[in-house]
Amino acid sequence: METGEERPGVAATLRALNGALNGALNGALNGALNGALGRPAGLWRKESGARNLRHRDFLAPQAALSAAFPGGQVPADVMAGVTSLGGPGVLAVRGCRQTPAGLAVQLRRPEAFRRLLGPPPGPAPAAEPPGRWVVLHCPALRGAPALRPRHLRPLLLAEHLARLLRAQGAGVRLVPALADEGSRELLRQLRVDWPSGSAGSALPDAVSALKRALGRSPCAAGREQGAGTAPLPDAICAVRLKSFVEQQGLVGYDPNLDVLLVTEGKLQALAELQQAVLQCTAGGQGSCCSIVHVVSCEEEFQQQQLDLLWRILDPGAHTALQKHLVCGPVKVTNPSSPIGADQYFQLRRHQMYEASVMKYGELAQDEAWTEVIDTLTAAAIRFEMLSTAHRSQITLDLENSSISTKGTKSGAFVMYNCARLATLFDTYQRAVEQGTYPPLPPPSELDFSCLREEGEWLLLFNYLLPFPEVLQQAAQLPPPSKGIRITANTETEPFPHLFDQMFARLQLLGAVRDMFHSALDTLHLAPLSQI
Repeated sequence: METGEERPGVAATLRALNGALNGALNGALNGALNGALGRPAGLWRKESGARNLRHRDFLAPQAALSAAFPGGQVPADVMAGVTSLGGPGVLAVRGCRQTPAGLAVQLRRPEAFRRLLGPPPGPAPAAEPPGRWVVLHCPALRGAPALRPRHLRPLLLAEHLARLLRAQGAGVRLVPALADEGSRELLRQLRVDWPSGSAGSALPDAVSALKRALGRSPCAAGREQGAGTAPLPDAICAVRLKSFVEQQGLVGYDPNLDVLLVTEGKLQALAELQQAVLQCTAGGQGSCCSIVHVVSCEEEFQQQQLDLLWRILDPGAHTALQKHLVCGPVKVTNPSSPIGADQYFQLRRHQMYEASVMKYGELAQDEAWTEVIDTLTAAAIRFEMLSTAHRSQITLDLENSSISTKGTKSGAFVMYNCARLATLFDTYQRAVEQGTYPPLPPPSELDFSCLREEGEWLLLFNYLLPFPEVLQQAAQLPPPSKGIRITANTETEPFPHLFDQMFARLQLLGAVRDMFHSALDTLHLAPLSQI
């Protein structure tokens, strides 16, 4: 990649393609077209299927063209403008032609390989202080006597979101601090990086301040209970939530919210959230921060109560920025008795061990293999919990035959492919040391025109190219990560006439390996070097 040349991206290329067509339309027709489509500047789509990618990379469908141009025929000067597109982050166009399906564009693929796999445009930018702060609150860790599988889903999602946000330059605070030793050990086994220890010495003062605010609040009503509210011996007072929601015009809250009995535990939860906000905004780090409550559907009602209580007692900008990320239920099939999260981990670990024995034979009982099995187990559970849309139900089948090391949603499958890539590069390096192959040249000396296979372009165009944008979008709107299956064949025979192709493929697979590692890092999973 030449100095100053920006990494190409899907979004930048689509903007340029849409601009080339929209610029050719007059204002009235452009407005009518955008209204008909329901999305301005949305004429083009990126292809992803292998069949279509044999002929084109982007397509403006004929239906959109028929609404934009007389008879659906694109003028020659517009097509010339599409072919000559350029600009920061824009992929160069090789050709543009009108087909029965629409206006088809094919890219200059060797140049795309060069720009994505070649040397970086310059030194990495220096790390900067976070531009925004987010408090991620996971109520599942608060008050539960023992973690169950349903508690793991919001916990793993919250930690995954934290790593995505940090990768995009945001500062993140995780709440609550974990005090239970048993839960800390389970989270360590799951590779969950969560703060532990006490909430801090300032917590009692913060609770006292909240009690004073409670005494001044017009929403407080002594210890009286609303209809159907069971008395609580440790209740400090009751707060009328329903009237507050109506007065403030708040929307999206459960209509059954009425009177909340405030306890010391609820005030301690709010005080810990307040302390996290103060840590985010201290030292000029920002005037306010966003708060996201990552909760299971079973805890949603209680968290809405806490949300409103915080708004009543601390009517600041940060409490108005509270959001709720609600996870669907986690059902366990045929449980003989309620199963704990630690039992769930041990069961999956045993199943992963048995599956590995079937695949590789009897395993050595050493520290290295123990670490491999533990990593595979953590990966299997994370993918099991996060590969389904967060609002949908997950069903856990805990029968002995339910575990699988195959399939793109299997954490074990992803880790296995990471290990295969590591083994491939280790084998190549040993061959270099033995003089069988020459060392891999610098990226600027590679001939990327050798990459002509369908699978090579699928890897680059569908995975490597959009990956940074996927991470960025995931940090803005956090859906669960999905596994992807990547396959590639690499020439390994020491024939000199194949060296150019082998070097280019190794560079491509090196980028795939780096993408794997970046994706696993958002799940706090270390890639395996061998299995």
